Amino acid sequence: MYVGRFIVVGPGVGAYRVSSRSFPNRRIVDREGTLTVAPTPDAPETDNPYVSYNCVRESEGRAVLGNGSHVDPVTEKLDMGYPARDALATALLSLDYEKDDYDTPRIAGVVAAETATVGIVRRDALVVEDVSEPTLVATYEEDDPRAFEFAATDADAAAREAYDLDFEHAVCAAGVAVDDAVRTAVVNGAD
Repeated sequence: MYVGRFIVVGPGVGAYRVSSRSFPNRRIVDREGTLTVAPTPDAPETDNPYVSYNCVRESEGRAVLGNGSHVDPVTEKLDMGYPARDALATALLSLDYEKDDYDTPRIAGVVAAETATVGIVRRDALVVEDVSEPTLVATYEEDDPRAFEFAATDADAAAREAYDLDFEHAVCAAGVAVDDAVRTAVVNGAD
């Protein structure tokens, strides 16, 4: 099944995966602690604004994950002292779903050591929920947050597990683990 981009977030652990039919020539690069989805060197040029973006950022001992430019304002709101729920709701509502051919939803999550919050804005709804167990939400098909079996407990395992999940068109994945620090890991398709 093709679900597009997705996140899994739970207290202490999270993952983001790029799955793409249209732009598979992408990878995740670490830019001084911020994980960014970017075209591979051999990717065809595009002016599509949704191809490259920050997908994981840290905010005061928490990790923010998402599928687009909304990751930055969520992080900024957290840095200003907003609760995770409000930071997600404000940024997702402000930027709304992507205005592309598919009305692609924006998905995001905030992972802390003991808590996690997940959000999605679709054409028909804005949903933001605090979650106590790993929860999946995707841009297509799985666009309502739901509890999801996810065994990873560290960043490397989270990235690998997300990349290896049985959803079509895996491109790259990022994993995060949060305890006394935020740790990240990346799996790129060419790795």
